[in-house]
Amino acid sequence: MSSSIPDSQLGLTQSEVQLLRQHQQIALSHAGSSSSRAASHASSQGRLLLDPSSLQALSAHFDRLMYSIQQRWQYLSQQTQTATQIQYDRAGNAIQMADAEIARFRAILREIDELQVEFDKVRRIGEIVKGFKARVEQLERRI
Repeated sequence: MSSSIPDSQLGLTQSEVQLLRQHQQIALSHAGSSSSRAASHASSQGRLLLDPSSLQALSAHFDRLMYSIQQRWQYLSQQTQTATQIQYDRAGNAIQMADAEIARFRAILREIDELQVEFDKVRRIGEIVKGFKARVEQLERRI
């Protein structure tokens, strides 16, 4: 078979050769080529068909396959960017909400501190008033 080459001369691993054969069969069957039978025959002999029409079909098949992979990659890349942006936005919102709650909590703590100061003032005034009351009562008892 002059238009075929032994698989061993391709420098590919066995799994790569299998994949190449599989794609050659797919390419030739989609191209409606009569070379499909010849490719099967060559494959059964451990060879790969290399005539111009089968190589052209294989090249076109790989071009379509690469385009399909590229489209899928672009789609997945876009989905990844979208998901990342959504998570970034959620994280930003969570941070903003946390910052707002921290600010609210600090304001509450300031009010508590202010109330504590007022409470201490009122308690001191109450003690002073009790002291005056005790003095007044003492003075009344003297008088």
